[in-house]
Amino acid sequence: MDRTTVTAVLRNPHFWVILALMAIFSVQYYAEQIWPWGNFGLVAYPVLYLIPVVYCGFIFGATAALVTAFTALLIMLPRAVFFSSNLPGALFEAGIVTLIGVLAGLMLKVRESKMGAGEDRQIVAETLTVTKNKLRSQTRKLMSYEKKLDMVSSICNQFIDTLNMERVLHYGLRKILEVMGAEAILVYRLNREAGELNLIGYEGVSGEFAREVDKLKLGEGLNGRVAQSGKPLVVKDGSTDPRLTREVVRQEGIKSMLIVPIKCEDEVQGTIGIANREYREFDEEDEKLLTTIGSEIYICSENARLYQEQARMMEQLRDSERSYRELFESAHDAIWIHDLHGNILAANEAAARLIGFDPEEIPGELLGYDSEKAPYKVEGHEMRELSSLNVKSFLSEESLSLAREMRDELLQGHMAVQPYEQQIMRTDGTMATIMLTTNLIARDGEPRAFQNIARDISKEKQMQENMRLYIQQITRAQEKESSRIARELHDSTAQELIALLHQVEGLLRDRAKLPLSEAKALWRIHEQIKGILQEVRYFSRDLRPSILDDLGLRAALEWLVEQLEIEHKVECHLIVVGQERRLASETEVMIFRIVQEAIRNIGKHSQASKAEVTVKFEQKETAITVKDNGVGFQLLESVGNLTRAGKLGLAGMQERAQLLGGSLSIQSEPGIGTTIVVKAPV
Repeated sequence: MDRTTVTAVLRNPHFWVILALMAIFSVQYYAEQIWPWGNFGLVAYPVLYLIPVVYCGFIFGATAALVTAFTALLIMLPRAVFFSSNLPGALFEAGIVTLIGVLAGLMLKVRESKMGAGEDRQIVAETLTVTKNKLRSQTRKLMSYEKKLDMVSSICNQFIDTLNMERVLHYGLRKILEVMGAEAILVYRLNREAGELNLIGYEGVSGEFAREVDKLKLGEGLNGRVAQSGKPLVVKDGSTDPRLTREVVRQEGIKSMLIVPIKCEDEVQGTIGIANREYREFDEEDEKLLTTIGSEIYICSENARLYQEQARMMEQLRDSERSYRELFESAHDAIWIHDLHGNILAANEAAARLIGFDPEEIPGELLGYDSEKAPYKVEGHEMRELSSLNVKSFLSEESLSLAREMRDELLQGHMAVQPYEQQIMRTDGTMATIMLTTNLIARDGEPRAFQNIARDISKEKQMQENMRLYIQQITRAQEKESSRIARELHDSTAQELIALLHQVEGLLRDRAKLPLSEAKALWRIHEQIKGILQEVRYFSRDLRPSILDDLGLRAALEWLVEQLEIEHKVECHLIVVGQERRLASETEVMIFRIVQEAIRNIGKHSQASKAEVTVKFEQKETAITVKDNGVGFQLLESVGNLTRAGKLGLAGMQERAQLLGGSLSIQSEPGIGTTIVVKAPV
């Protein structure tokens, strides 16, 4: 039973009368149990339950009577089982009442069936008559619809045969008016990004009207509503319809309108609407026919658009190819393309000069860029026959090994680190250092060749090497001077301060002969001298700790960690991974200075409670990581901005890492902490 039927039953007053009768008879039936002190003369007559059963059958039918009979049985059973002194008799009495109720319901059901048979025969006869009339009407409509479909098929064929949208609309819209018997037609295309409808074709209306309704916002006017809802719309009289937002529609004298959405894959792509200046009724066939025509117009317009887009892309591709050819041939950077076997397919003049060839010595088919010989135009064996040069002619074994690694990375689809340094042998026997970028060229998902763009950085590398050596010398001189000053401070200044301290202590031992004020002044001087002596020792130690020269890097780092715990109360640990070994003296000094600056920053600025220094000895490099759980800081965009931002300590660490030929990376976020990683080649 559905919700509607239940609601109808509950609203029927007979239902409540039946419910009241059941309640009254139930009170009478259980009178002894409800009022144990006296039943007021009420006697339990189960036969009374037959009254609501029969009543329900006449009002609601045989099924309802059966339900009521079984409900009465459920009401009588508790008294028969639990309260009756004669259980068999009580059960028999309840069963007889229920049986009579069921028989009454079945008799009603038989009566309903007989009455329904006569009514069914009459209904069938009437239905046959109506169906016959509808069939005749549908036959006439079908014949008319077939004629319209033939004309629509002719229009669709015209749509398919041309990719010129203007011709399609000019011819097609007039034919549609003829087929549909309409006086005007408008076709809109939906621009989703702008959220508006753009008029792409019209017939039967003035140019002024078309200009006024050229653009409609989604939801504006009748076409906007159809595009928004995706449902067809029939307007009986457009001159009085309040949904029209443009007065020009009324001025055009349009009355009856049929507007349907143009859909593709269940998405609205636009609208198409026909109209008459006289009153007209549009039926379901008109709606289906116009929907079919609209879909064909959309498909045709989409094909025309794609064709035009393809033509435009082809023109852009030709322009791009021309630009690339000009760039390829005139570029100052060396560019060459080689196949998967290293055979040169094309090269520009800059590449010839880089390798040491005179451009005139390179075969004509290789020099320059020809799209007809490009890797995506030339097939396997033709590529190899094209070339007489191979990259092996200017790459050493070590360089070839690096080139093969890069090739494998690209073929496996990995993100290779680029650009990368490479060494080439020029024809005169000299070596050149280039910064090289290699890209894989594929066709239909299959790798075909590699494009290489190289810049000669030999002079820059030489200048960098000279600068590195120059800074190295300066650093050595600084370390020597630091060592000399540290020795001077330790052997001279510190000793003199110690002697002065002893002299003051000697005077204080005779303080009994001194006035109290002078003795206090001497104590203050004594403490100041002790403080100065301690600072001189710290300064001497920081300039050049002797432990680094005597015991090596690990012992020096352990000393730094210990000093951080003593001086700044920061829990710090040193972890050594790998086979420990002594490094070059200059390398150990540089690493020590970097870690020393990092430890100093932790103590002074980080507010950290824990820190960790990890030294990892590997085969080709040594990596040092300094990590803390302090407040951290906001990283700058570039390490080169450290000096301008006043972070001279970090800038000095970066410079020392570069002097080692290594790298320094910094990771930090406010509230998280800082991690500094230094990598130095062995």
